[in-house]
Amino acid sequence: MLSIDKTPSCPVNSFTEWGLLEEVIVGNPSNAFASFWDPADKLVFSDAELAEIEQYVKLGQPYPQSYVDAAGSAIHRLTSLLRSEGVIVREINEVAHSQSFSTPNWKTEGGFCAANPRDPFLVIGDQIIGTPMSSRSRYFEAHAYHDLFKEYAAQGARWVSAPKPQLLDDLYNEAYTEADSSTPYILTEFEPVFDAADFVRCGRDIIGQLSHVTNQSGVNWLQNHLGDDYTIHLIQSLDPKPAHIDTTLMLLAPGKVLVNPTFTDINKLPDFFKNWEVLVTPEPIPYNTRPRMMSDWISMNTLMLDEKRIIVEERQKPLIGALKGWGFSPIPCAFEDYYPFIGGFHCATLDIRRQDQLESYYEIST
Repeated sequence: MLSIDKTPSCPVNSFTEWGLLEEVIVGNPSNAFASFWDPADKLVFSDAELAEIEQYVKLGQPYPQSYVDAAGSAIHRLTSLLRSEGVIVREINEVAHSQSFSTPNWKTEGGFCAANPRDPFLVIGDQIIGTPMSSRSRYFEAHAYHDLFKEYAAQGARWVSAPKPQLLDDLYNEAYTEADSSTPYILTEFEPVFDAADFVRCGRDIIGQLSHVTNQSGVNWLQNHLGDDYTIHLIQSLDPKPAHIDTTLMLLAPGKVLVNPTFTDINKLPDFFKNWEVLVTPEPIPYNTRPRMMSDWISMNTLMLDEKRIIVEERQKPLIGALKGWGFSPIPCAFEDYYPFIGGFHCATLDIRRQDQLESYYEIST
């Protein structure tokens, strides 16, 4: 009897957050540069918050080597864990983020880092979609990944990018204040911008949010690009500094969604989840590393290896216990030393290939 190989011929194939993970890219914190003078940063962080950050990481200077080394050890632990679980891990090139650069309209004294591949790239099916991020300092961050992506493209992957944004001052809402609900985000609709980390994938359905890094124009571009095979459903984030959905809502398995009770109104989730089991994240254990540039809800920034195995920060005992009670198999890993680079497990990885396919999960029986 003739056997049929069902393995996708293209090395890039990922439609969900939970299909069996076969290949993943991990970030690299090397050569990180503290570039918190973007218009966005000045609007999101108060002067007091920036002063607090600068007690640990000097603005406009490379990150302290001790921070880079500690984050490097954290990503090494994650990489070793992934390989021990049978996942192929791909690493990216080191680039010099401290070099200044400019466009005809603005100049920045340096970049940031390439620690979080989940931000600049969205993998949907056999596509690697480069995102139009709103941060000037991250304008050329994608270059660290180009050698890998050229390899994938040569093997059949579709490597595309959204229109490169101008990032003029008109994009940033100077009237924004955190206390004024009439201007909920720092972005205008001047041009399409979004971070990939504001979206999670569920086959034919994409769950996303508007935030300080994603505007409606960006969502519209992504929907038009994906076409009728996909539908984007937006949640309303209650995060006082909304940026990236993966500390607000995470898809764990078909019919199971993990939600942050502080950043969401569970009663106002999209109709897409009406038949899903809504799992409420336990109160997080506060993390110890400094500076604090994220909330403690980074606890739910987890990574699914399949529909059961899930990588969780080892200090988050309440979440680990809850996941076990819900039928999952949590795998603890120490990762707090990565947090000064503004990322958890989901942020620090980009799943390239999972054993899944394009299908709908809208109608799920309870």
